[in-house]
Amino acid sequence: MKWQLAFAFVLILATSLGASAAGHTKGRAVQELTPSFKNGDYVWHPEVSPAGPVVIIVSLPAQRMYVYRNGVRIGVSTVSTGTKGHATPTGIFTILQKKVTHESNIYKGARMPHMQRLTWTGIAFHAGHLPGYPASHGCVRLPVDFAAKLYSVTDNGTSVIITDDKFAPSETAEPGRLLSGKTGAPSAPVLAKGQFEWHPQDAPTGPVSIVLSTLDQEAYVYRNGVEIGRAAVSTTGLGQGLGSHVYSALDKFDSNGRPEWISTASFGRAPAPDVKEVVNRATMAPEFLEHARAAVTPGTTLVITDLRVSSRSRSGPGVDILTD
Repeated sequence: MKWQLAFAFVLILATSLGASAAGHTKGRAVQELTPSFKNGDYVWHPEVSPAGPVVIIVSLPAQRMYVYRNGVRIGVSTVSTGTKGHATPTGIFTILQKKVTHESNIYKGARMPHMQRLTWTGIAFHAGHLPGYPASHGCVRLPVDFAAKLYSVTDNGTSVIITDDKFAPSETAEPGRLLSGKTGAPSAPVLAKGQFEWHPQDAPTGPVSIVLSTLDQEAYVYRNGVEIGRAAVSTTGLGQGLGSHVYSALDKFDSNGRPEWISTASFGRAPAPDVKEVVNRATMAPEFLEHARAAVTPGTTLVITDLRVSSRSRSGPGVDILTD
């Protein structure tokens, strides 16, 4: 009997030490953000917005994650992002893969509970150790409890924005990095005024992203990482200095039955324009506009930018929409 008790004690101790060795921060729920918000603390109130598309914003300088559902903030958490030499990339991503139990493909033996993949090159959300400063190899570490809660409200295709104070893309909006395709693929011929293409059969289902480039004077529609349409666009009063702005379609509709949008991120000094104002200033084939509107569902991502869209950035299935 004594031997059995001793064995049980050793087993419990070993289990405890194993969990401690993993170093993951369990987390502590608090009621609201306060000056005493400590490493591992989080706020979680999904009941304030029970349904609708989810958008996640990660602030690298603040080491915080903000979670919105249908335009309402439902959660905030401390995080730990990439350290110097392994910086977490800034940009606009979509969740590509989810696994409750996952071990790193790069760092063997590294456990990543409630993993949500953002790139196929090793960037993801997952539960981990939060020391109070950037310490990962590029991933966004979350408190164990919060990682599970976040996992419960996201889907593949959920929009994720990772930003810092210096983020300002200088060359291209690069939506092609969300797409499938071949690196070095030549750009498609420029469409003449009033022209458009629409091939929804190329991707019948999946999350939708729309990009309007005032520099290209074209609009692009992607579904599940595949371009299903584009159109020539003439814009008035929208050009250089506009910046890049990201919106997410809400599960709310105006009196005309059109979805309402929330501005989720802006890059550049100009304030985010009202989506309806942009539509009023943009002229394109009416048939294309109707097709694009019909493709929009809650959670659709819209990017309005004064940068050029380049198909040369296509780099395999599913990476990011906008990157520095």
